[in-house]
This record gives sequence, structure tokens and C-alpha cells, in this order.
Amino acid sequence: MKRSRLLMTIIIIGLLSYLTVSYFQTQNRLWETKKLATTAKVWGFLKYYHPNIGKDPFYWDKQLFTVLSQVKEAGNREELSKVYLELLDSLGEVPNISIVDTIPADRYFNKNFNLDWISNEEVFSKELCTKLKFIEENRAQGDHYYVSSVPYVGNIQLKNEPLHNSFDWTKKEYRLLSLFKYWNIIEYFFPYKYQMDQNWDEALIEMIPKFTNCQSEKEFHLAMLELVVKINDSHAGLRTSLTKQYFGSRWIPAKFKIIDEQAIITGFYDQILAEEDDLQIGDILTSVNGKSISKILKEKDKYIHASNASVKLRNAYKCIFNGSSDSLHIEYIRDGKSLHKTIRRYPFSKFKLEKNKDPKWKILENHIGYVNMGILERMDVPAMMDSLMNTNAIVFDVRNYPRGSMYDISNYLNEEPREFVKLTVPNLNYPGKFTWTQSIKCGGKEGPKYKGQVVILVNEETQSHAEFTTMCLQTAPNAIVIGSQTSGADGNVSQLNIPGDFKSYMTGIGVFYPDGRETQRIGIVPDIEVKPTAEGLKAQKDEVLEKAIETIGNTLDKTIAQK
Repeated sequence: MKRSRLLMTIIIIGLLSYLTVSYFQTQNRLWETKKLATTAKVWGFLKYYHPNIGKDPFYWDKQLFTVLSQVKEAGNREELSKVYLELLDSLGEVPNISIVDTIPADRYFNKNFNLDWISNEEVFSKELCTKLKFIEENRAQGDHYYVSSVPYVGNIQLKNEPLHNSFDWTKKEYRLLSLFKYWNIIEYFFPYKYQMDQNWDEALIEMIPKFTNCQSEKEFHLAMLELVVKINDSHAGLRTSLTKQYFGSRWIPAKFKIIDEQAIITGFYDQILAEEDDLQIGDILTSVNGKSISKILKEKDKYIHASNASVKLRNAYKCIFNGSSDSLHIEYIRDGKSLHKTIRRYPFSKFKLEKNKDPKWKILENHIGYVNMGILERMDVPAMMDSLMNTNAIVFDVRNYPRGSMYDISNYLNEEPREFVKLTVPNLNYPGKFTWTQSIKCGGKEGPKYKGQVVILVNEETQSHAEFTTMCLQTAPNAIVIGSQTSGADGNVSQLNIPGDFKSYMTGIGVFYPDGRETQRIGIVPDIEVKPTAEGLKAQKDEVLEKAIETIGNTLDKTIAQK
């Protein structure tokens, strides 16, 4: 009995010792991450706010490396604040310029703005908080060294950013440089930060260990991709040689659409190669190399950039069937039967792609005009409208990327100028804040006006300028939108070049309806929702267009009945 009690006592003491060590190890890791997160914030704040920064483009990056070595030794709040205070002192005195804000309060869009952290005395010393607040109140004004506004648009463009041609990914400080730069660009200049699924501060805390603990260059690149995906923006892609290697550069010769976590073949990149493996339109692929489509999507979700779930599925193309091997095994359903086989993969360059032979516009049944906005040029608009002027309705298909014809078309649709959008743009004199622009109008020029019904077709392919185009065409008196959720990424794009040979993008301005309704992530909300079905895809039907023709027919019937 005594021996049993002694053994139990030893076990309990051992367990308590283990738990104590584990607790302190955890606390130490949390403290190290917290120090790096505050360093990212202070370094980025000074970069965009301090009036004395901006001469040697490599200077501020080198300052980060110096500070990181000092931060590593800081054991508490006071020591950490001392490191930052020494950094401030090295930058020289900040002039007290008593900034007078000339922008009316109602023109500010402040949902992204939060500098409360600079006054948090639980994290920083009182002296440091006071100095950071003084810098905010006497921040840099006018031309900024690291960022400028695109003329006539307002989204940012980076400048004077060193790309570090000798970038060494094996050094932790270089990996953190990439993380900190990207994080601060989004923190101060991404118009939709407030709409992210994850709080951006929390994202920083989560990603720091993933950047500091990388065991390979591919792991580093995937961490960067994961960070980019976190901003929930369909514009925010990232492709490098190593991320492409991760997904694989060999493709199956078939196009597909994901419905109910199954991939349905909708067409071919190369029909001859597809026929060699007996791939048919309407085949429902359920498994790849023993993994279900749903499991693959779940595993790769953090690497698929998108504003919403519809675009997640659209952008999953590279995750499902791509790979590095010459073949893969699939399970699929055809004519109600479950089958399986091995099919081949090819470099995309091997496919013989057919050119689009569709007409720019045509007349459908019931004297309905149809316009493919993806191939219609501005110069085509007068001829197109002239040939469709007497139709009962015009269907503008915006399930593509238009070519700038929307204002010209709108002049045929609206008797008077109509407001269709207003924007928010970054305020470079107060980074993190955005200002409203005046509403933009379309239509109203003299000339013949179209009197028939206007129908606009949209889906997840309707992105950016396509969404902007849809908003413009929606101003027509008889306009109706049919289809499914659009991409939810409207607004001019800013390119972001980040050390480590990373090139990414972000939506650079906020786009709203004149009444303030949001479009980012939500997209253009259809008046009539129609989604393709597996049956429709197999029969090669355009169910969205069919619904448009049906809707127009019903309207015509009602009009005739009323007469």
C-alpha cells in the first residue's frame, strides 16, 4: 500500500512539473509572438505616419532588422517600450504642425480606422503612448515617400519599396519583413478590412508563428498565400513557382463546375485528349485519388482566395484535379452508374484551345436581343444598338469581363444622367481613414433611347469591372438582373510587390451603391436567382439565359393582356 502511495505521489509530482514547464513554455511563446506583433504595428505606424521617414529606401527595412534583434532581448513591457522609444529618438524631433483637417466629418469612412492600440498602457509605457499619439496628431502630410494615389482613381500604388534581390528566406527577419509589410499595407490602405472574416490583428497573431517556424521555402510561400487569402478578396491572388508546384502544373483536359461538392464536366480544353480518356460532358466526378471533392476543398480552403463562397468554388479549379504526376484516379457517376478509372494530366500548354467564334450580338426568339459583353468593344456600341433598337428586350450577358462599353450603352438606356455608384478612397494624409467621393453618373446624352426591357445576366464570373458594368446597366428604367451571386470584388486593383518575390493584388477602392449599399463580398444581388443544375449542365443548357427569355416572355404576355 505504501509503495502504491509513493508511486502515485511521484506520478502526481511529475505531472505537475510537466504542466508547470509546459505552462511557462506556452507563456513564453505567447510573449514572443506578442512582442513581434507590437513590433509590426509600431514599425508600420511609423513608416506611414512619421514625418521624418523616407530617404534611403533600404533604411526603414534595415531599422526593422535592428529592432527585431533588440526586441528579442526584451523581457517585459518596460524593456519593450524602451526599444521603441530608442527607435523614435533615432528618427529626430517631430515638428508640432497643428494639423487642421479640411475634410468634413461626414465625408470620412472610418470603419477601417483603429489606432486605439497606440494608447494602450497595458502594452506600452505611458511615455511611449504619449509620443505615438503626438506623432498621430502631427503626422506626415502631402507627398508620401512609400505610397501615392493613382491619378483620377484614388487607389494606392507603392513606391520606393526595395525588393531585396538578395532576399534570404532562411533568415527569420526576412520572412517577418514580408509579413509585416503586407500586414501594414492592408491595415492602412485596404478599403474592406472591416469586412474580413477574421479580425486583422488576430490574423497577425496567428500568422507570426507560421512565418517564424518555416522549415522550407515552399512552407514560407504557402504561409504568405494563406495570409493573402485571409483578406477575403477575389482580387487578392498570389502565385509563385513554389505555390504552383504545391498545386501541380499538370491539368486534366476538361472544364468543370462544382455543385453540391461534386465536379461536373462542362466542357473541354482539348476535346481530342478528353475523348482519349472517355471524358464526357455531364460526368459527375466525386473522388480524386481516393479523396472526396469535399475533403479536398476543406484541406485547400485556406489557400483559395475569394470574397465569397461562390468564388471559392470558382477558384478551386487548381486544387481539385491539378497535380505533378502524369495521371490520377477518379471515381465518377455517368447515367446513374458509379464508375472509376485512371485519366491523364498534361501541361496546359499542350491543349489546343479553340477560339471563341460567338457573335458579339444577335437576335434570339421572340425578337429578343442578346449581347456578349465580354467581346463587345466600345466602337461596336452604335451598330449594336442600332440593330437591336426595335427588339422587345436586350439581354446583356455580363458573365465575363466587359471591355469598357458600359457608359456608351447607358446613353441609349437613360433619358437623364443617373447616379449608379459612389466610392471610398484612401486618405494618405491620415492612413487608415478613407473618404467618400461624389456619386458617379451614367447616361443622359442626346440621341435615340431604347424602350424595351433590359435584362442583365450575372454569376461568379462577374467580377470587378463586370460588377461595375452591371451597376451601370441597372440604372435603365426596365432593368432586371438574373443569375447568381457575383464575385464581390469591385474597385480598381492595386498591385503589391512584397520582398520574397511575392506579387499580389488587392481591391484598392470601396464601391457602393449611391444609397450606401455594399458590393464587396456581397456582390450584385440578382432580382431573380438562377443557378445551373447538374441536369442542365449535362444537357448543355444555359439555364440562366433560358430564365431570362422566360421572364421577358411573361412580361410581354402581361403587356399584351393589358392592352
